[in-house]
Amino acid sequence: MLVLKTTVDNIREASKVIKNGGLVIYPTDTVYGLGCDPFNIVAVERVFKVKGERKEKPLPILASDLESIKKITHINERARKIAERHWPGALTLVVPKKPVLPNIVTCGLASVGVRIPNHTVAIQLISLCDGLLVGTSANKTGEKPPRTAQEAAKQLGEQVDIVLNGGPTPLGEESSIVDLTSMKPKILREGPVKLKDILNAL
Repeated sequence: MLVLKTTVDNIREASKVIKNGGLVIYPTDTVYGLGCDPFNIVAVERVFKVKGERKEKPLPILASDLESIKKITHINERARKIAERHWPGALTLVVPKKPVLPNIVTCGLASVGVRIPNHTVAIQLISLCDGLLVGTSANKTGEKPPRTAQEAAKQLGEQVDIVLNGGPTPLGEESSIVDLTSMKPKILREGPVKLKDILNAL
C-alpha cells in the first residue's frame, strides 16, 4: 500500500492503478471512498472481499458528470430536476440501471445508486477513470466510515493499492440516499440532504 498526497501526478498514478484493476482509497466531500473500475468484475469482487460481510448490499457509483451517469442509468425528468439542484453534492440517487453495468455491482438489482461528489480530488480521479468509479465508503462493513486517510488506512490498509491523502473530508458523514425507482421518492438513508430538500427540487 502506498500513501500519497493528492498532487496531480499522484492522482494520475492512482487512476492508472484503477485502470489496471487495482483498488484506491480517495477523499470525497462526505467520507473517504474505496474505488475501483465498476466494469472490472475481478476488481469489484475484490472490493466486496475487502469490505467484508456485505452480501446483497449494492455498491454505489460516483461520476464526474451527468453525461457519464447516463452511460449506466436511465435518468428521467424527475431525477434530472433533483440532480440539477443537489449535484455535485452529498446525495445519492437510486435509479434504473442499464445492462452495460455488470450485475455484480448492484447484487443483481435493476437499479444503481449514483452521485457526483462535490470534491475536486474525487472529480479529478473519476474523470481520469473515464467518468465512473465505485464509490463505497472505505471501511469494513459495520465499522465507522472514515473522515481521514489515516482512519481509512487503519481499517483497509494492506488490502488496497493506493491511499490518496487529501486531508479530512468536509462533511464527515455519508450521503443521503433517495430511491427514485417508484413514483414516490423514498429516503433510504438520511444524511446532509433532507427529504424536504428533495421535494422542493421537484
